[in-house]
Amino acid sequence: MQTQPASASTSDAPSAPAPVSTSTSAPDAPGGSTSLRDLVPGIVGMTLVGSSVTVSRALVEAPLFATQAVRYAAAALLLFALARAARVPVRRPRGREWLWLAGIAATGLVLFNVAVVRGVAHAEPAVIAVAVASVPILLGLLGPFLEGRRPSRRVLLAAPVVVAGAVLVEGTGRTDAAGVAWAALALGCEAAFTLLAVPVLRRHGAWGVSVHAVWLGALMLAGLTVVFESPAELTSLGRAQWAAAGYLAVLVTAVAFLLWYRTVAAVGAGRAGLLTGVAPLAAAGAGVLAGSGVPDPAVWLGLVVVIAGLAAGLRPDRAPRSAATPPA
Repeated sequence: MQTQPASASTSDAPSAPAPVSTSTSAPDAPGGSTSLRDLVPGIVGMTLVGSSVTVSRALVEAPLFATQAVRYAAAALLLFALARAARVPVRRPRGREWLWLAGIAATGLVLFNVAVVRGVAHAEPAVIAVAVASVPILLGLLGPFLEGRRPSRRVLLAAPVVVAGAVLVEGTGRTDAAGVAWAALALGCEAAFTLLAVPVLRRHGAWGVSVHAVWLGALMLAGLTVVFESPAELTSLGRAQWAAAGYLAVLVTAVAFLLWYRTVAAVGAGRAGLLTGVAPLAAAGAGVLAGSGVPDPAVWLGLVVVIAGLAAGLRPDRAPRSAATPPA
């Protein structure tokens, strides 16, 4: 909140009272408005995340922790180098910031990958995907509270529409009780990836949050590799698997993280959460490009529903109006 300094008048004539502004900012967007410029980074980031579904299939037989540790270590080095080249200061975390950043790494990076891999052993992939696609509702409800705002009614109404469209795109599948539990954990981890960043985004920005979360995640995964796997297992990876890991490190981690957190900082977690509906659309498009064939009619219907939900929840706010009292 900014304050205006009072100024003394030396004129004998009576002065008119200052205009009284009646403008209000949007309830869950830090900037008070949602411009396309703020949304584009998040859209691109979610598109890259959606493309990772097709790419990750090459890593099904790869050692989980070791491969992911290499992925995040490479992404951390890249982020450090880019930040240095761009002369972006990366501040050292202090106090409770370590807990928030470690929480992002532990949930959004480590536990999420474990939940997905273990979940598909008990449920069809569509079940996990549908659970993760429900994240706009959680972000729409909880994100504004962490930002000190009221949830936006527009976002809360649009979130179920986006989720419904994502479900149509992903489809449904069979599961058991364990699969439901893993799916719920994946949903919570996906939401935590954004929600835990809210308290530290103001001081560290997209660069700082991305850098610290990624190197912390790489360190955690390296420890899990030593305990449950062996670094020597990486020698079994082929060229296609290394290429997939490189794609995930550069585009889906380093680039997508920066873009996503930039949008969260600009428009708020609630509105940014709606953009997660772009990921299943991108996954379906990547599958078509990979030769999976023309999508079913339900996928096309889901595409329309997601776009309708995004249009309803992200349409620009009305220009603020100000009313001035008549001069004395």
